[in-house]
Amino acid sequence: MNLFRSVKAVADASATGSGTIDWDAVAEAAKAATDPGSLDLSEAERAGYAADVRDARDRLSTVAEVEFDVPEVVEVQNRHHWIDANVATFRRVMVPFEEHGPALLPGVTRAVNTGSFAFVLSFLGNNVLGQYDPLLLAEGDDDHGLYFVHPNIRRVADSLDVDYPRFRRWIAFHEVSHAAEFGAAPWLSTHLESRMQRGVDALVEGDIDRNAFRELDTAMTAVEGYAELLMDRAFDDDYEDLRRKLDERRQGGGPVAKLARRLLGLGLKRRQYERGARFFEHVADERGVAAASRVWDHPENLPTDAELDAPERWIARVSP
Repeated sequence: MNLFRSVKAVADASATGSGTIDWDAVAEAAKAATDPGSLDLSEAERAGYAADVRDARDRLSTVAEVEFDVPEVVEVQNRHHWIDANVATFRRVMVPFEEHGPALLPGVTRAVNTGSFAFVLSFLGNNVLGQYDPLLLAEGDDDHGLYFVHPNIRRVADSLDVDYPRFRRWIAFHEVSHAAEFGAAPWLSTHLESRMQRGVDALVEGDIDRNAFRELDTAMTAVEGYAELLMDRAFDDDYEDLRRKLDERRQGGGPVAKLARRLLGLGLKRRQYERGARFFEHVADERGVAAASRVWDHPENLPTDAELDAPERWIARVSP
């Protein structure tokens, strides 16, 4: 970790180039401020990751009664690898803002923007355990990605004093649950992208498309809640201690970590998990997991915001 190099990369962004964000400097600064961590995996660990993903795919497919496969791109990464992959994601999302640059963000300098994104990616790179990347807003036919940030998984397992292979397997089941959703619903990426694009376009024009963001939040609540349901029904071991300890860890930390989580909306994501999980647990208890999986048959089957809090209405509409 080299904080001087990180600061220098951000400072240089204000002196060279054009545009509102220097993405090369973002990557350099974020990685300079982040210890990459070790990727010195034993053969047993490599085999363990592969077995976890394979078993999760088979078990989740059986429980959910949906057909899907995991992405061809499955990577065990260090923190720098994860930062590089997500610089590309952030860059795609920010294209409309960059094109409108000074008009949209008056008085905000290139260095400030660059430094802000470098901080976000460094913070997340130090905390993300796994990620299913549906490559939203990407062009071309690139396959989705499934990433495991090995140094973070190992460090968190040790800090929680839990069995590392069991913890790693739990993370794999969670991320493969998201692969199940996008695999079962080929339309889901386009649905999310259209809402994201509408919201971004409105912001670029100085407006707020509340309906677009509301629909996006509702869809993401379904995505997170269904994944929680599959985890609960498919994971082949008890995991309540893992969740409890991980939640306690996330609620702790110093003031900088707490502020970062608030700014990044990580508390909102937790509420999405909980609200969506309550909805799908009710549906599954009433009609079974296969009935809950009908949410991915087509976009009209997504629950509305009102139905998320009244799942019996969704059951009456979709699975009478």
